[in-house]
Formats: sequence, structure tokens, C-alpha cells
Amino acid sequence: MSQAATELVRISGHAGPVPGAGLDREFTVCKLVDTTTCIGCKACEVACLEWNGYPFSETKFDNSYQTMPETAWNYWNLIKFNEHEREDGTLMLLMRKDQCMHCADPGCLAACPADGAIVQYANGIVDFQEANCIGCGYCMSGCPFNIPKFSPEARKVFKCTLCNDRVSVGLEPACIKACPTGCLHFGTKNEMKELAETRARQLREHSGFADAGVYDPPGVGGTHVIYVLHDAKHPELYGGLPNDPQVPLMVRLWKEPLKWIGNLGIIVGVVGIFIHYLRFGPKVVKGERKANGSEGENL
Repeated sequence: MSQAATELVRISGHAGPVPGAGLDREFTVCKLVDTTTCIGCKACEVACLEWNGYPFSETKFDNSYQTMPETAWNYWNLIKFNEHEREDGTLMLLMRKDQCMHCADPGCLAACPADGAIVQYANGIVDFQEANCIGCGYCMSGCPFNIPKFSPEARKVFKCTLCNDRVSVGLEPACIKACPTGCLHFGTKNEMKELAETRARQLREHSGFADAGVYDPPGVGGTHVIYVLHDAKHPELYGGLPNDPQVPLMVRLWKEPLKWIGNLGIIVGVVGIFIHYLRFGPKVVKGERKANGSEGENL
């Protein structure tokens, strides 16, 4: 084993090959969440908090097994629970790991006016650089998944980074390392998409879930966090997962055509002022002109 590989084993704690080894920023990475094998243990929630150095927040009971109603600026990973009654009258507890989806066409990035506050790496991870964040909150309005959250104390916006600090050195995200059932997988987008399609086909052919499928919405260019769902035709059953997420039209308009129209208007205005100056000269107030004329007569 090479020295680099030995170091990865030491850091990760894996005795064998390190999951995700080599999947740095040169690869298009992806997290697969198989909701059909999730047991709702919340180990991924704990791992996320511990790795990112956030304290455990006070839980809020709302007649559900959820830790809290939704994610927070310092709580990036939340297992959502929803009781669903099937057509045969039986109940299913649908669980989904709610976090940033790391869209290929991220609405948060499209909406952000601050250069360098939101970056998208070549591997697909969408990361927030809080040092450059101006706290405007536009990224929150641009996200169709309601993920970025504002911190009143820091006056900044935060979200899941897909453990970019771990991935950049060839390790898997912390939540995946903590999952005891293997419902979380990490690899390249092609590998995870193939694995997800295979699992969905198993559910359709052998488990009686005719509508099982993969959630990788094209409206945002696909995502780098994908799901295997029992019922892919109704993703909203899984804690409000949007059926067809899109970057809001107003974000598209003001960040693309309206921005260019505004810039063009500024240029036209500056050119107009320059032409006016060349043709008519500098503007002089009438009172000043009369005063200058009378002084000339007295001389």
C-alpha cells in the first residue's frame, strides 16, 4: 500500500479500501440516498453536526419522529418522516434525508449578487464561502428546495457543503461513513445513477412498488444528491420533495436579460452625456452666467 493510501486509511478509520478514495474535485461526484433502506436512525444527523463543529440544537416535537420541522443554518441534515396510507389501506413510514441537493444548475448561485460567495466546483459540489457573503438572502429565494438558511447572529447564509473538505482529499462525506444500513452511497454521478436504476428496477420487479424510480430532476440540470423512491411519481410524499423543481423565473430574468439590459442602459446614458458635453459644452447655471457677464462689463 502506498504512503498516500496508508494515510487515507489512518484518517478514515477503514481497514480496507477507503470508500470514495480518489474522488476529488477532478471527478463529478454524487451521493445516492436509498430511501427504501433508511431506518430513520439519525446517525447521519449526528455525524454532520460533529464533523462541522456545530452544537446539538434543542429538538422540537411536532407529533413526528423528526428532530425539528426543517433544516437550520446550523443543522444541515435532517431526516424527514411522513406517514403514507397506501391504496390497500396499509401504512408506510416514508423517510428522506433532507439536505442541499447540489444542483447542476443551482438557483442559489444564479440569484447571488456577491462575487465569490457561492462557488460550484468541477466535481459538481456547490459551496458557500461565508467570508464573501453579504447576507442579502437572495440565494434563499433562488433555491427550489428551501435549503439555504440565514443566521441572525453571523448575518450570513449557510448550507450543506457535501463535506467538500473531506471529498477534496479523497474521503466520503461524514454522513455516509456513519450510516449503518448502507442506504447512503458515494461515487461518481454515472456510478450512482446506474446503482440507483438497478435498485429501482429491483423494487418494481420483486417488491411490488410499480412506481419505484430515481429522483434526479432535470429542471435544475440534475442533482449531485439523488434518491431512490418507492413512488417516484409522487416525490412530494417524501417530506415535500418538489415534483418538478425549477429556478424561479424572476431569478432568471433579473440575473440574465434584465441585468444586461440595465448594464446597456448605463452605457447608453454615459455615451449620451458625453455627446451632450461635446455638442453643448459644460452646463452653466443662469445666475452664474449673468454674474460673469456683469463682471466683464465692469472691467
